[in-house]
Amino acid sequence: MDVARSGQGPADDDGAGSFVLEEAEEAVVDADRTAEFGTIRTALRHRDFRTMFLGMFASNIGTWMQNVIVAAMAYDITRSAWFVSLVSFANLGPQLLLALVGGAIADAFDRKKLILWLNVEQLVGSLLLAWIAASPNPSRPGLLFAVAFIGTGAALQSPVFLSLTPNLVPKRDLAGAVSLNSVSMNASRVIGPAIGGVLYALVGPSWVFLGNAVTYVAIMVAITRVTVPPVPRTTGDEGPLRRFLGGFSYIRHSPVVRRAVTTVFVFSFFCMGFITLMPVLTSTNLDVPSKSTTYGFLYAVFGLGAVAGALSIGTFLAGRSLEKIVRLSLVGFAVCLATFAMLRSAAPAFPVGFVLGFFYFAAVTSLATVFQSNLDDRVRGRASAVWVMSFGGTVPIGGLVAGWVVGYTSVTAVVLAGAAVAVLLAWYCDLRPPELRRAGAATAPVSG
Repeated sequence: MDVARSGQGPADDDGAGSFVLEEAEEAVVDADRTAEFGTIRTALRHRDFRTMFLGMFASNIGTWMQNVIVAAMAYDITRSAWFVSLVSFANLGPQLLLALVGGAIADAFDRKKLILWLNVEQLVGSLLLAWIAASPNPSRPGLLFAVAFIGTGAALQSPVFLSLTPNLVPKRDLAGAVSLNSVSMNASRVIGPAIGGVLYALVGPSWVFLGNAVTYVAIMVAITRVTVPPVPRTTGDEGPLRRFLGGFSYIRHSPVVRRAVTTVFVFSFFCMGFITLMPVLTSTNLDVPSKSTTYGFLYAVFGLGAVAGALSIGTFLAGRSLEKIVRLSLVGFAVCLATFAMLRSAAPAFPVGFVLGFFYFAAVTSLATVFQSNLDDRVRGRASAVWVMSFGGTVPIGGLVAGWVVGYTSVTAVVLAGAAVAVLLAWYCDLRPPELRRAGAATAPVSG
C-alpha cells in the first residue's frame, strides 16, 4: 500500500488510530475545539518519529558544530575565500554527485541498515578530521579529503532519511513532522555554533570534530529502536537506468513538485552564497573575526531565527496556506538579506540575522512540506534525492561561483544579487495545482 497517498501511517505505542478517534470524540463532546492535525504536537504523538527526531537532533548539533568551525579554521589557516568555498564544496558537493545513488538505494534496500552504516562511515571521517586538525600545520589536501569523506556519507544518507520520515507519521501529520525536522536542523545551528565557537577559542578545532564524532552514536542508537515498514516494490518492466532516474521522471510529470524543486534549486544556487561566505562577510563588513565567540553567537542567532521559522509552520501557521507562506517568506528573506549585506557594525546584525533566519526556513520548510505531500511512496527515495541535489547539493556550486565572483567584485555585491533573485522567486513560486492557477487567472480583474 502507498502510505503517503493513503494517509495511513505505521502503528506506534500510543496507537495512531485510537488517538484520532479520541481527538474527534473530544472535539464533539467538548464542542469548544476542533481536532487538529499537522502540528508539532500531533507529530510527536508517534513514538518512532519521536525517537528518530531526538536522535537526529543530537547528531545535528555535532554536525553544525563541525560545519561552522571547519569553515572558520579553513579561513584562519589560509585567509582565502576561495579555499573556504572549496571546503564547503567538499562538504556539500557530494550531495550533488551522489544523492541519486542514495535515492536509488533508499528505494531498494533496508533503510534502517543504510542509516546505521552510513553514520558509522561519518563517525570515522570526523575522527580523521580531528586527527588532521590536531597538527600544528594542518594539511590542506588532507582537510579537503576528510571533509569530502564525511560529505559522501551525508549525501548518501540524506535521501534515505527524507524517504523514511513520511513512513513514521500519517500523512495528515506530515507538516508537523517536517517542521520538527527543520527545527532539529536549525536548533542545532544555535547550539552547535555556540558550543563550537567557545571550544574553538578555548581548546582548538580538533576537540570540536571529536565531539561531533561522538554525536553520531545518538542517531545510530535511535535507528535501532524504530520500526520501519518495508520499501514498496515498483511494478512494470523498468530498466536499471530508467529506475535510477525515476525521480526525475516523476518530478517532470508532477507540476507542483516540479515548481517546488525548481524554486529550491534556484534559491540554493543564487541566494545561499552568503552562508558559504559568512566568515568573509562578517570579517570584511562587520569586523568580526571568524575565530571569535562573537562569530559563533552571530551564526547561532541566525540559527535561532531559522528555528523560529521552522516552528511557525507546525504551530501558529499550521493549517494556513503553505503556498502563500512560501511567497511571503521569500520576500521577507530578500529584504533582510539586502539589509544584512549593507550593515557595517555587528550590533544590528544580530536582530537582522534572526529575522533573516526566520524567513529562510519558513520558506524552506513550507516548500519541503508541499514537496513531500505530493510524492508517491514508491519513488519517494529517488524523488527525495533530486530534492537533496537541488537544495544541499547546489549550495556548494553556488558558493564556488560566489567565492570566485567576490574576487572581482565584493562580498556585498554578491549577497545583494542573491536578494534580488529571491524577489523574482517570490513572483515565480506559485505552488497551487495547475487547475487552481488557471482558475485564478480566469477570475482576475482586467485593468484598463
